[in-house]
Amino acid sequence: MERCDWCLDGGILQKYHDEEWGNPLHDDKKHFEYLLMEAMQCGLNWTMMLKKREIFRKCFDDFDYQLIADYDETDMERIMNTDGMIKSGRKIAAIINNAKCFIKVIEEFGSFDRYIWSFSENHTFVYIKHQQGHAEVQNELSDRLSRDMKKRGFKYLGSITIFSHLQACGIINDHSCNCFKYERLLKESNVKYIYE
Repeated sequence: MERCDWCLDGGILQKYHDEEWGNPLHDDKKHFEYLLMEAMQCGLNWTMMLKKREIFRKCFDDFDYQLIADYDETDMERIMNTDGMIKSGRKIAAIINNAKCFIKVIEEFGSFDRYIWSFSENHTFVYIKHQQGHAEVQNELSDRLSRDMKKRGFKYLGSITIFSHLQACGIINDHSCNCFKYERLLKESNVKYIYE
């Protein structure tokens, strides 16, 4: 079975690729989970985030953004003192801040999912240039979404990080053409091909 080259570790990356990456996501709690991990990743690597996911789950009440939005200094200290946790007070504070911003988006749009998918008009984008080997780590879509989220007060979610989220949640199908998930996701998605 063919897969994207980046996931061929036979382990945690491959499992994430096969079961999660690029699947069209419409669950607010899962969106927050990914955004939390992506914010924590800044300066680190995704494999480490996957390995620490259960520590994050423990520290952040199973990614419950309603609870996280009410965290105080005691919670910050508890998280910082958790074995295996990334010891960054700034990132932890950003997660708490982002939970508050996330809730405001839900209050405005009905769900975070509705908000984020509105940027692609509910399409999954397939960039032809990506399929031709012209990979990128950010683009006009991630720039636009990142700017809007920054205006809404989100932190540690720049354009490169948001581009990763768009790939992870299926707004961008960036599986290799020969990957077993590429064609499968085309059938499951409302696809729009982008030729520029």
